[in-house]
Amino acid sequence: MVPQSRFVSAARHGFQKANKSSAFCLRRFSTTPPLASKTHFGFRDVDESEKSSLVANVFHNVASNYDLMNDLMSGTIHRLWKDELINTLHPVPGTQLLDVAGGTGDIAFRFLEAVKSAPSFVPGVSRPTGVHVCDINPSMIEVGKSRAAAKGYSSSSDADPSIRWLVGDAEQLPLPSESVDAYTIAFGIRNCTHVDRVIREAYRVLRRGGRFLCLEFSHIDTSQLPLLPSLLPGLPQLPFFGSAASPGGPPTK
Repeated sequence: MVPQSRFVSAARHGFQKANKSSAFCLRRFSTTPPLASKTHFGFRDVDESEKSSLVANVFHNVASNYDLMNDLMSGTIHRLWKDELINTLHPVPGTQLLDVAGGTGDIAFRFLEAVKSAPSFVPGVSRPTGVHVCDINPSMIEVGKSRAAAKGYSSSSDADPSIRWLVGDAEQLPLPSESVDAYTIAFGIRNCTHVDRVIREAYRVLRRGGRFLCLEFSHIDTSQLPLLPSLLPGLPQLPFFGSAASPGGPPTK
């Protein structure tokens, strides 16, 4: 198996059914508590109560070198995937976006540039455009704020477009219901302990007709592509490259 980037996009109209279905699969409406509350952390299984602190420690260590780590581990391809995410979203002036687990601002800045380049964008005339960047890790948020300042983006509510930084949990978002037009999460949902709660919160904050876009790794069946593994001989070395960019120890594998 080799990782593959995959998009999952859903209109809000069809979101509720998918959300209920996932809740049914995960809970099975059972009143019997599980024998062990385990979840994944990279290639390991850990107690659910441990995961948030483990993830927080990883991203605190890599925050200042996060973009370098992604470049090393993907051969800069992550930039193309993120570009395609924004192309798929196709934001227009007046869009309010929530980008979750987006601390360094990679998705937010692409979103703002896409809106600013739209022919119909007229600052102060159309409905204000903005992006809320929510990340559970303060260190990542600080990196994003520094990058935003260097790019000239303001967090002022009077700015158009504007960018707002929020330290918050994807399972309990610090935003009111039906407050955003789009929700994105790139390479972040795998770090969440309860994915069903994340999806429920995404549905809650999206306005009617809003869009949910998730960019994440998946697997492909290489039995139909027998030569593919031989074309990617460096794949097992990805954790090594990640470790090289992480001064506090290796990130999740």
